[in-house]
Amino acid sequence: MRTVSNSSPHVLILGTGIAGLSAALKFAEQPATPGGQPIQVTLVCKADPAEGATRYAQGGIASVWSKQDSFEEHKQDTLTAGAGLCHEDIVDITVHEGPERVQELIDLGVEFTRAEGAKTARDPAEEFDLHREGGHGQRRILHADDLTGWAIEKALLAKVRENPNIRILENHIAVDLITEGKLFRRWRKAGPCLGAYVLEEKTGKIHAIAADVTLLATGGAGKVYLYTSNPDVATGDGIAMAYRAGAKIANLEFMQFHPTCLYHPGARTYLITEALRGEGGVLKNLAGQEFMSKHHPMASLAPRDIVARGIDSEMKRTGDKHVLLDCTHMSEEEFRRKFPNITETCNHLGIYPPKQPLPVVPAQHYTCGGVLVDAHAQSSIENLYAVGEVACTGLHGANRLASNSLLEAVVFAHRAVEHVAPRLAAIHAKRSQATPQGLPEWDSYHAVELEEQIDIAANWLEIRHIMWNFVGIVRSNRRLERAKRRIDLLQAEVNAYYWNFLLTKDLIELRNLLLIADLVVQSAMMRKESRGLHFTVDYPTRDDANFSHDTVLFS
Repeated sequence: MRTVSNSSPHVLILGTGIAGLSAALKFAEQPATPGGQPIQVTLVCKADPAEGATRYAQGGIASVWSKQDSFEEHKQDTLTAGAGLCHEDIVDITVHEGPERVQELIDLGVEFTRAEGAKTARDPAEEFDLHREGGHGQRRILHADDLTGWAIEKALLAKVRENPNIRILENHIAVDLITEGKLFRRWRKAGPCLGAYVLEEKTGKIHAIAADVTLLATGGAGKVYLYTSNPDVATGDGIAMAYRAGAKIANLEFMQFHPTCLYHPGARTYLITEALRGEGGVLKNLAGQEFMSKHHPMASLAPRDIVARGIDSEMKRTGDKHVLLDCTHMSEEEFRRKFPNITETCNHLGIYPPKQPLPVVPAQHYTCGGVLVDAHAQSSIENLYAVGEVACTGLHGANRLASNSLLEAVVFAHRAVEHVAPRLAAIHAKRSQATPQGLPEWDSYHAVELEEQIDIAANWLEIRHIMWNFVGIVRSNRRLERAKRRIDLLQAEVNAYYWNFLLTKDLIELRNLLLIADLVVQSAMMRKESRGLHFTVDYPTRDDANFSHDTVLFS
């Protein structure tokens, strides 16, 4: 593994989605430090750098772009979706800084879909085709057909690969963060973050990577649930590591379930973008009856949490395994032009929209809570930052507004770099003094090789079933208590594996998933009301007098 010079300021970024890549580019393009050294950046990714939630984002990136729209309207739509828990200052920052960050993506080569007549448009605001999604009062979603995430990932990754100050470690997974507190056994105080231990999957070797600043961009924790639109890498690693290091974690009870994932054995996690409902798609039961108007005035365009609960309620009422998303009002030509990837995927599976409705079910989609950070993306641990789905900035509150996630990632990646860059030389000097001999190597003690993977696979499946059945769209005290008992038993078992066997990627991910499950259950138990994405039959109403605050946990 190519090493980084200890004389150069070094930033370690875990994750290669939109948040990690954006931050890496901006760090690497900073002017040289006072000592003349450029900033060196190491990007760590568990698989191929392109694999992650960003590439699968279909809908787009929300930003005030049209003259018919306004910052105030975008702000109010975000606050409404967030059900009273959004941090208004963070919403202001994100909404107002969004257009500039989106323009930077365009300048980097992201090819958003152009509007009809774009070549003759006099106003740049009319240049792009804008979608409208659930919860949005205006068309403000810039998109690249229905593969927006891949367009962004591809453009950013190409620029990152060209930059000589960025190295990418593929097929590596972080084991744990290294802090001064752990290093010098100051257990009551985490102290600054000094880097991370990282497993090289091919060799099984664990490297100690020292860094002046560590930025978590590891994404969410969707794989803690049985059904999710997330890729396999979404195992909550950053949140789990930050919690173990002593960072504050917030609002993990707010797990967003996307209302419409394709119901088909060949595509269990294929997401059907919310833009379909924005274009007039109507949710119906298998009898052909529209049902969302019973749950919200906006019917099929209601915010995601309400739509997901509406579908869940209808499925329980009818006993059906899925509902239908009816887009038969659209012509075949219009549907194919606006949603080419969905058309191709469905046709491959023998489904032919818009001639026939799409079978859909809810699935876990987005982790609204995470590592608690401030307006500069800094966590409660010095020199540890978090950006993207791994973070809880306060933007989303109790429910994320559609397509605000990609926006949040680029806004706070920029703000993190702005906050760190002027101080990085001083941070580097301080770290070099604290650890002049470098970081200690990983010690496996008397761990032996794990002979069979069957126990890990069985535990993984069990925890995902527990979370789906007991900590899903609708919760209760009884379900949460039952989940907690079973999670405690599994954690004891997996911790024994962790200390007694040599680490593998699967074991690291399972350990992290179990901690995430425990934190979600703890958070849900603490919030004795129903708000946004957290709905419990024991406390079915919103309680502003007692619960208008974040749910914060720390070790």
